[in-house]
Amino acid sequence: MADLPSFNLFDLLAGLRRGDFSARELTLATLERIERLEPALHTLITFTPELALQQAEAADRRYAAWRQDDPSAGWGLPALLGIPVMIKDVLCLKDVPCTCGSRILENFVPPYTATAVQRLLDAGVVVVGKSNTDEFAMGSSTENSAFGPSRNPWDLNRVPGGSSGGSASAVAARLVPAATGSDTGGSIRQPAAFCGVTGLKPTYGRVSRYGLVAYGSSLDSVGAFARSAAEVAELFRIMAGHDPLDSTSANLPVPELHLGQRNLQGLRIGVPEEYFIEGIQPEVEQAVRVAIDQMQALGARVQTVSLPHTSYALPVYYLIAPAEASANLARYDGVRFGRREPAERMIEMFFKTRGKGFGAEVKRRIMLGTYALSAGYYDAYYGQAQKVRTLIKQDFERAFQQVDVIACPVTPTTAFPIGEHTDDPLAMYLEDVFTLPANLAGVPGLAFPVGFDSRGLPVGMQLMGPHFREDILLQAAYAYQQATDWHLRTPATR
Repeated sequence: MADLPSFNLFDLLAGLRRGDFSARELTLATLERIERLEPALHTLITFTPELALQQAEAADRRYAAWRQDDPSAGWGLPALLGIPVMIKDVLCLKDVPCTCGSRILENFVPPYTATAVQRLLDAGVVVVGKSNTDEFAMGSSTENSAFGPSRNPWDLNRVPGGSSGGSASAVAARLVPAATGSDTGGSIRQPAAFCGVTGLKPTYGRVSRYGLVAYGSSLDSVGAFARSAAEVAELFRIMAGHDPLDSTSANLPVPELHLGQRNLQGLRIGVPEEYFIEGIQPEVEQAVRVAIDQMQALGARVQTVSLPHTSYALPVYYLIAPAEASANLARYDGVRFGRREPAERMIEMFFKTRGKGFGAEVKRRIMLGTYALSAGYYDAYYGQAQKVRTLIKQDFERAFQQVDVIACPVTPTTAFPIGEHTDDPLAMYLEDVFTLPANLAGVPGLAFPVGFDSRGLPVGMQLMGPHFREDILLQAAYAYQQATDWHLRTPATR
């Protein structure tokens, strides 16, 4: 398994089925690479080598039984049998700690498994650990994790993005071929761009949120990271679909994903003028525009579209998301969930528990949200934000009457140095200015690498599509990746 970094998910599956190596051998090689690189990258909160080896040995038994029956047949085997993955530490996995990157849940061990994770387990994955995240997924850099920041494998002094920074860093460093993430305002797409991997935020309701610890209940989506659109498509196919345990789960069929087409003949791409703003890093804009030109050369038709309410997305998001967070995090009070700080009076226990258990950014958002929901301010702030959210959604609906996908940057800049925005929350919030609108509108978004800046840091492009049309995004990115090699570049990790 010396060539582990060069293998993608499909290479590994083919090797397992041919018997070139066993699931146990693959898992041991993965665990060895994690142990060697993890101290520098800090992609994990919880490392699960014993569980991984148990799952790998179970996978080998399935392969052995399959070979005895008919080694030439592909049927009868789970789709991802023996593939190592990481699970973002906001998704529950039974009997494994789920901290959400917070001290308040440091000792919480869930008694059940999230639906999206269970579907991956049913497909045969091997879980090597729970990946690092900004506390309760609130952040754009993974610096808000109570357990320390993850680092970008392209430059260890820079952030991997957030909040799913641990997952993105792990896939970029080739610790695992795939990982899960969640996206409330860009938390899959932004780290995918910063780390040079492919990340999908599905349509709201496409992948079950059951077992996802809630941040913003009307915004949260569960998705995945991998090197390429084809690999992400396989993960999406497995995780997506209706779940009666999630009242917001869409009871719609998941379209077949046929990614064999290598051209984009007939695809209509819209380029929103509002996403190429003053202050964007010139190398980011250039790389994205070159990528759009390449897609046009593959047969796509490109035209300008307008999303006129884009400038309101940032303030709207930072009213709605903190309001929902304020309600969702009220349960962490020392009584029902999480840690409890001793005190003589109950009110003192509440103050001490939440004061010590929550980090600065979570406290900031709880206070913002509580204020926005308070008597006398609800209509002026939260109610008004919901009305503007409707206008943003209508912008997308009008645009998708003209085009099939919208192409734009994922972030205004490439990965920034650790600590650069620590004392400037507004600068940190602006990192998500191009990703927030998709969550407010509930549409799917896909990020993938399209180049590098002069420092050797990845640049990502975002495609957004109509509700429940992840297939269009994945096909477009697949065709682009067949003609380019940005997604194949690997950081110089040792």
